[in-house]
Amino acid sequence: MGSENLLSQSNKSVNLRLSNVSLYTAEVLEIEADDPKLHVLFVPGNPGVITFYKDFVQSLYEHLGGNASISAIGSAAQTKKNYDHGRLFSLDEQVEHKMDFIRQELQNTEVPIVLVGHSIGAYVALEMLKRSSEKVIYYIGLYPFLALIRPSVTQSIIGRVAASNIASTALSYIIASLGILPSKALRFLVSNSLGRSWSATAVEAACTHLSQYHVMRNVLFMTMTEFKQLKNTPDWAFMRENQSKIAFLFGVDDHWGPQELYEEISEQVPDVPLAIERHGHTHNFCCSEAGSAWVASHVAGLIKNKIPSLSK
Repeated sequence: MGSENLLSQSNKSVNLRLSNVSLYTAEVLEIEADDPKLHVLFVPGNPGVITFYKDFVQSLYEHLGGNASISAIGSAAQTKKNYDHGRLFSLDEQVEHKMDFIRQELQNTEVPIVLVGHSIGAYVALEMLKRSSEKVIYYIGLYPFLALIRPSVTQSIIGRVAASNIASTALSYIIASLGILPSKALRFLVSNSLGRSWSATAVEAACTHLSQYHVMRNVLFMTMTEFKQLKNTPDWAFMRENQSKIAFLFGVDDHWGPQELYEEISEQVPDVPLAIERHGHTHNFCCSEAGSAWVASHVAGLIKNKIPSLSK
């Protein structure tokens, strides 16, 4: 289906709003279909700044032909403003926060729910699948970070910084100090360093959120708890019992979702659909328009195969 046909089926745009779940605030991107056949709930990686995924959510809605409502909920406290007054959220608390979102905002949803998670969000969404009702019919993990199988040099450095309260506090202050720059100067700095290949959406998300002290402290605190939690072996028994509900997309040379994890899933849960993205979009697919569009197309294809009525 061409882009013109996709756009003709839906002219709605992504909306950003705040959600107060269990007294804690998160940012939510959403598009509500007029007559939805399902609801897609997306969980981001870490950073869990949901505005990084705006292009992906828009593209996914269009690739699903406007037949699905989509909610993409950011990590608690990783918001533009410091609504939660510096509170730090662990990985387990982020899982519970997302479950509370389902209980509070999707409890009365009459259509099936599909969970999609990116990076550590794939772990969070898989935990949600364990705890969810029969209303949740499918799960897709994108570039999944499910276990510390063979920590890379980058992961080792990040892990050491995150594990040190002094180092993580200092780094958060240093990054936050960039926020005092004029907005044009900060965008220029981000665009010509981290974001040379990034979309305008990703550059904006980095400038508005990652330059906030409370966001970076939560990113690093959550990272510390991730590295502790993911030393455990994935729950292969649960995956085998629910393999008809599960699919994964891996990347090439991705140290968060390495080849070893791909091979172990293939061995432990041989009937789970696995794919490898070989178009050079990398783990941070959401930071480019091309990556967002390709992954959205792939996710939409998996969902349509699971629910053929969406293609009609």
